[in-house]
Amino acid sequence: MATLIYDGEDDGGPDATRRRLVVATSAVGGMAVAAAAIPFVASMAPSEKARSAGAPVEADAARLAPGELATLEWRGKPVWILHRTPEMIESLYRDTGQLLDPHSERQQQPEYCRNALRSIKPEYWVALALCTHLGCIPSIRKEVAPADLGPDWPGGYYCPCHGSKFDFAGRVFRNVPAPLNLEIPKHRFLSGTRLLIGTDETEGQG
Repeated sequence: MATLIYDGEDDGGPDATRRRLVVATSAVGGMAVAAAAIPFVASMAPSEKARSAGAPVEADAARLAPGELATLEWRGKPVWILHRTPEMIESLYRDTGQLLDPHSERQQQPEYCRNALRSIKPEYWVALALCTHLGCIPSIRKEVAPADLGPDWPGGYYCPCHGSKFDFAGRVFRNVPAPLNLEIPKHRFLSGTRLLIGTDETEGQG
């Protein structure tokens, strides 16, 4: 059964990020979940065999509080679901000159997510949790202007491996190693909070 794993604050180091992926992958496989993790059980999940072949994965984000990030596994890759706060959403409309591809012109998302928020619903954002530089897992950095990221940091994702930065829509900043925005997988909503990741209403299973 697929599981969403709460992906709370960490120290920003690469070891912490790798530990989070291990926890998420282990939970999907039915192994023990770390005590600090809060599971969000996804109903109607496909079998392990079907999921490894690329079957869509259903997840219910109803218990994901505003500002919380969860991770699940699809096609052997970590996928994020972020419940964005109004402040996170507002930040995406500010100073887009810092971004390399603010209008998502490089096709890293389905057409229905080619907007400023790169999402179907403003509050829920789905993306592959892999940096587009060398595939490391970025850390969420919610704080504004921390000392280590500088006064212009509006909040977003920071890759501890080589310093790439992304906003809360996964749009990459200029002058970092990553050349592309984070990838948005095909997905659709089955209800207000229930998502099906890996397929959509226009293209079928992916």
